[in-house]
Amino acid sequence: MPAPLLIFDLDGTLIDSKLDLAHAVNATRVHMGREPIAHELIYSYVGDGAPVLIRRSMRSPGGAEATPEAPPEATEDEVETALEFFIEYYRDNAVVHTVLYPGVREALDRLHDAGMTLAVLTNKPVRITGVIMDHFGLSGKMFRMYGGNSFEHKKPHPVGIHTLRNEAGAAPEDTWMIGDSGVDIQTARNAGVPSCGVTYGFQPDTLKIYQPDVLVDDLRDFAARFFKP
Repeated sequence: MPAPLLIFDLDGTLIDSKLDLAHAVNATRVHMGREPIAHELIYSYVGDGAPVLIRRSMRSPGGAEATPEAPPEATEDEVETALEFFIEYYRDNAVVHTVLYPGVREALDRLHDAGMTLAVLTNKPVRITGVIMDHFGLSGKMFRMYGGNSFEHKKPHPVGIHTLRNEAGAAPEDTWMIGDSGVDIQTARNAGVPSCGVTYGFQPDTLKIYQPDVLVDDLRDFAARFFKP
């Protein structure tokens, strides 16, 4: 029988990339003649891919009164220019402060060594995903790595999971989506596969709305599910 297919989100699940993302967003805003915005506000924009992150960030006013519901401040042309700058800046500065979450390397090592099929499905651009995974020496453990620009649709559309399942020959019941946000849980539901949520990521509050089948505080606890005591 095929080994279980375990599909991991990246930001907020495998890596803590918040500070590098915040610095890249604010460098973009400054480049575009705008004030920096609060890091916590930027974190609330993460999860739907770089184009959405930059659109939200560019349309947010600077200063203490900035909120996620801020009115538009940038044109579409400005957003496109900002996105080009952001992608280039972030690609060159993606692993300045970024680290693996505690237990991630141990969990992936154990699962990989046991013959599980591991994959990454993120809304981050796939090229930058590869840079980050290479930096941490994790690319070789992955069956596939797909990003937000790998398919016509991003998560929560199920195309990424369906593609990975077909390529790995995995049944829905043997496929897991593991992530830190409601987007990941929605993706799993849309694809008809079980899900695991991690509580330490960027958007743990969204897991109260979109509840996963399993919830863990440490990725090693999820890995332990596949091994007999």
